[in-house]
Parts: sequence; C-alpha cells; structure tokens
Amino acid sequence: MRELELDHPYTVPYKRICAVCDPYNEVAEIIEYTNCYGGAAWAKYHYSHSPLILDIRVIGNTIRYLVKAGYSNLELKPSTSAAGIESVIINGDHVSITYAGLGGGGVGATMCRACAEGVISYDVTESGGSRSAKGTISVPRMERVIIGIDDTDTKYEGATWTLCHNIANSLDSADKTYLSQALVQLFPVPEKTQNCVSTVIEFGCTNNNAKETLLQEFKKALLKYSVSNETGMVAITSFDPVDTYEYSKICRSQKVTRDFALEYAKQNNIEVLLDGNGVIGALAALAWVARPDESIIMEAEI
Repeated sequence: MRELELDHPYTVPYKRICAVCDPYNEVAEIIEYTNCYGGAAWAKYHYSHSPLILDIRVIGNTIRYLVKAGYSNLELKPSTSAAGIESVIINGDHVSITYAGLGGGGVGATMCRACAEGVISYDVTESGGSRSAKGTISVPRMERVIIGIDDTDTKYEGATWTLCHNIANSLDSADKTYLSQALVQLFPVPEKTQNCVSTVIEFGCTNNNAKETLLQEFKKALLKYSVSNETGMVAITSFDPVDTYEYSKICRSQKVTRDFALEYAKQNNIEVLLDGNGVIGALAALAWVARPDESIIMEAEI
C-alpha cells in the first residue's frame, strides 16, 4: 500500500481572494474562492459576528463579505465566534485585510489565505492547536465593471450565456478578474430567439487601462463570434448598480423599444459598445450582477 505524503497537511489554500471597493473607499466586498467549502462555510458563520461585516453571500464556489472599511475589536469565543475579520484598510491601490481566529480558525486566518492567488504580500503569526492567530494579507484594490450582453445567437445556432462565459474566462487575468455571470430573464417578446434571456458579466479591474482593455477585447470577441447582427453590449463601472433596476423592471414586465433603451443609457452615463436590438436586454441585465439565483425569476426584486 502506498504511503501518503502531504507537503502541507494543515494548509488548504484559498484559490483566490479579491477586494472590490466603492469609489469612496468606505465599503468593500471581499470575494474568496474556496478549495474546501466545508471550511469556508464554517468561516462564513463565525465571520458573521464580526462588527465590520454588513452582509455575506454565497455564489457558486465563492463567499462574498460586504464589509465596512476600518478597524474593529473582535471578541473571539470558542465554538460561537471563533474567527473574524478584524480590519479592512484601503490604501491607494492596495487593500489590507486582517483575519483572526482560534484553533482551526487561526489556521484559516493565516496560511490558508496567505497562499491564495491575488495576494501581494502577507504577515502571519503561528497557528494551529489551541493558539489564537492573526494574518494580514494585501490584495489589489479593484472596482466593479459590469457588462450586459444580449442577442449573440439566432434561431439556428448559438447561445449568449455560453459565448459570454467563454470570452470572460479567456480574458481573466490579475488586473481584470472574471468574478461572476448571471442569466437574466426578460419579458418574452416576439423577437426573442427562444427563452428571452440576457447575460450580465462581472469583472474586478485594478485600473482604467485594465477596464478599457477588457471592454475593447470583449467587444472584439463578440464581433468575431456572434452569429447575430443585432448584438447589444453595454458597460458600467459601479459598486452597486441599483439605479438601473427601474429600467430592468420595466424590461422584465413589458416590451421596450431600442430607442427607449438608448435614451436611457445616454441619460444614465452607461457606455454602449454595441447598439443592435440586443441593447434592450443588455441594459436590463446590469441590475442583476452577481445575483444568478434571483435574476432567472421574473417576479424577483432587488
């Protein structure tokens, strides 16, 4: 029987950690890609008691912590609140996050997160056993770039959501990170291909150059691979695109004209990169970024 050899038996590195910030550096969303959901779910429960935490969501293999920037005093208690986020400091183009935990929570707070992709630097204490441990990681400050797309297919071939995912996946990099996709159910109009669904793609970008490169490369790929002449693509940089919800609500309840959609985009400073008839659904998708479970339900509200 083969003898098992483990290089790091007490470290389960997170795949990636990102920090998306609001324009005023007051709030951030820490997005952690997990290699072990059981451990991440444990952290999710215990971190919920941290004073800086505003909200926690699970999307696919990621856990998202909406946090206030600043320091907090953690009162760690075994079994009930054994780990947490102690501070989130946004400084220029970096975000420093300090985690703390007891026992196994301290292991997660230190090397498990320090070894994640996206971490620029780290400072950790010893952890494991009954120790109390801390770890501070530094990751790039990102802003949320949201892309809405619709009508890349015809009644004979194609599927918008698959094309968008494959494009986004191929453009994923350290300075423009593919964060999520959601399919958005629209009002079924006669012009639909079949299910009348648009797509919203979420990226985190570290700077304006990364954003512009992303949008131009995404547009170029759509022009290359779309089989429709009516493709629509729009984009907005926004931490929370709640202002686009009213338009989306209209588009999900009745037929909307292309002229109405283009005028809405103009009035709300939304960049239109491809202005085919699909721009109607592309705009309606923006409000549902990172909400893949709700976006497919017509009656859902943000």
